[in-house]
Amino acid sequence: MGGATGPAHDCKHLDDTVRLDAARRLKSAKGHLEGVLRMLDDPSVYCVDVLKQVKAVQGALAKVNEQVLRSHIRDHVATASQRGDTEQIVGELMEALKYRV
Repeated sequence: MGGATGPAHDCKHLDDTVRLDAARRLKSAKGHLEGVLRMLDDPSVYCVDVLKQVKAVQGALAKVNEQVLRSHIRDHVATASQRGDTEQIVGELMEALKYRV
């Protein structure tokens, strides 16, 4: 899963703030998801409670996706723009947008 798979680029990694916040959000989502699984073990679980927890997981994942996409655009697309490399700009955006939630 690791490594660059997109267009050739000068690799810049996630800055520490984005990386650490994304990890925190994903750990929170993991906790919510584990909670949903425990809830589903209960035959009398209330459907709306499950929906609320699933929505919390989706929200956390969407926020991580947004942060990483924003970071990618800032670091890769803006850099390509400064060089006037239109094809790389388009390639980087198209690759990143494939994974937009």
